[in-house]
Amino acid sequence: MPRAVPLSDSLGAVIEGIQIHEATPHADREFIRQALLKHRVVFLRDQQQLTTQAQLHLAAHFGPVVSHPTVANHAEPAILELHSHRGGRANSWHTDVTFELSPPQLSVLRAVTLPDLGGDTVWANTVAAYQHLPVALRALADQLWAVHGNDFDYAASRVELLHDSAAREYRRNYAAQIIKHEHPVVRVHPETGERSLLLGHYAQRFVHFNTHDSDRLYEIFQAHITRLENTIRWRWASGDLALWDNRATQHYAINDYGDRLRVMQRVTVMGDVPVAVDGQRSRPHTP
Repeated sequence: MPRAVPLSDSLGAVIEGIQIHEATPHADREFIRQALLKHRVVFLRDQQQLTTQAQLHLAAHFGPVVSHPTVANHAEPAILELHSHRGGRANSWHTDVTFELSPPQLSVLRAVTLPDLGGDTVWANTVAAYQHLPVALRALADQLWAVHGNDFDYAASRVELLHDSAAREYRRNYAAQIIKHEHPVVRVHPETGERSLLLGHYAQRFVHFNTHDSDRLYEIFQAHITRLENTIRWRWASGDLALWDNRATQHYAINDYGDRLRVMQRVTVMGDVPVAVDGQRSRPHTP
C-alpha cells in the first residue's frame, strides 16, 4: 500500500510504494493527487521505470499537458528541458509561468543528469505564508493586484548570467514575445478553497502603485513566503521525481554547482484563471 511520509508540518512528503511507468494504476495516480493537495509538493524516489512517456502519462492524469509559451522545444513541445549549459538555471524564487492568464496548475519534474554536488531545489508554501501574515497585512494583500510579465530583469540581479552567452540567448528567446497579465496577490485555490500569495520573480509591480512603493511591498510579502519555516529543501538523486502544486508554492533551483552539468525535464499541466477573494478573475494587462 502506498503511503505519504511528511517532510514537515505543512509542506512536502515522500510517497512510498508507487512506481511510475506507462501503466501506473489509476488508484496510485489518484493517491498522488490527494497527497499533492495536502502536502503541496511530493517526491517519489528511485523511479527506475520512469520514461518520458511515463512522465507525460502521469501528468495527463491531472489535466491537459501544456507546452511552455515561449521556449518550448519544437521537437517535443510538452517537455521543457532545463539544461544548465543552455541557460536553464532558474535560481530565483518563482511560481511557474505566472505571466500567462492561466498559470499551470502543477509541474512534474524529473532528474535526468545531476551534478556530483549541489543543484538542490527549495520549495515555499504560499498558503502558510498568507495564513501567517499579520491581520492588517492580510487585509492589504486581499486588495492588491500585480502585473506579471516574462520580460523581468533576470540578469540584473544575477551577475553570472552577464558572462554566459547561452544564458543571454535563452533570456532573449524567453522574452522575444512579451506576455503580461494582472493577477490578484491573493488567489483562492480552486480545489481546496485555501488562500495563497501569488507573487514570485515574474511579478513586476503592483497595480496603481509606483515602482518604489511596489518594490517595498513586494519585499514585505516575498519575505514572508520565503521564511525558512515555510520551506523545504530537496537533494536530488538519480531516479527522483517531484510534483508540486503551482497554485500553492514557489520554488528556487539553487545554482551552486559551477560548470557541472544539470539537466531536468519538466512537464506542466494546464491551470485555471486565478480568482481573487472578491471573485474577480485575472485579466490581460493594458499599459
